Amino acid sequence: MRRSASEKMEIIRIVEGSELGVRRTLEELGVVRSTFYEWYRRYLEEGFEGLKPRSAQRKSFWNKIPDKQRSEVIEIALDKTDLSPRELACYITDNHGWFISESNVYRILKERGLITSPAWILMEAANEYKDKTTNVHQQWQTDFTYFKIIGWGWYYLSTVLDDYSRYIITWDLCSNMESDDAKRSINTAIQETGVNREEMPRLLTDNGSSYISTYKTLIFSNCQ
Repeated sequence: MRRSASEKMEIIRIVEGSELGVRRTLEELGVVRSTFYEWYRRYLEEGFEGLKPRSAQRKSFWNKIPDKQRSEVIEIALDKTDLSPRELACYITDNHGWFISESNVYRILKERGLITSPAWILMEAANEYKDKTTNVHQQWQTDFTYFKIIGWGWYYLSTVLDDYSRYIITWDLCSNMESDDAKRSINTAIQETGVNREEMPRLLTDNGSSYISTYKTLIFSNCQ
C-alpha cells in the first residue's frame, strides 16, 4: 500500500504517543516494522521532505501555495509559537479566510528551519540482549498482553517470565490492568519460586503506568 508523506507523518506521531510500544502499535496499524524504521530514518535525515515518494518531481505545480501566503504562515507561526502545525492550519482557516493543510504548514515551517528534529528516538531491536543473564532468577520480564474478546470486552494477560530459561513462572488473566494486578502477579511469582530479598531478580518491564505508580513500592516491599 502506497502512503502519502502526511500519512507516514501521522503514523510516526501515533507510534510516538502510543502506550502499547512500537511493535504492537505497528501491528495494529498494519505497518511492517522495517518499512516504518526506513520512514523514520529518512524523517530524521531530511524532515517531512524525506517522507515523500522517491519519484521525479515536476518543476512547477498548478496548486503551488503563493509566496504571499507562505510568508503569512511564517508570520503567524512566529506569533503563535505555542501552536502545532495542525493547530496553525486550523487557526489560519478560521481567522484568515483561506485553507491550508497541516502537511503544508509543516513543510513550510520545516523549510524555514522552524521545525527541529524530535528529542525522542525510536530504538530498533538489537541483534542480542544488552543485559545477559547467566542463571535462573537473575532477571524476570513482566508485562500485560491485550485481548479483545468479541461480545465480552478487553482482557489482559499478566505474565512473569524468567529471562534465562524463558520459563513462564506465572500468568494471570485480568479484567483490568492496574497496579494491584501487577502486584498480584509479582507476589505469586515470588511465592512460586521462593526467592528472598537477597536473591530477588532484577525486574524488567515496559514501565507502564501499572508498574511505575505509587504501588510499585508495595510490590518490592513484599519481596521477602
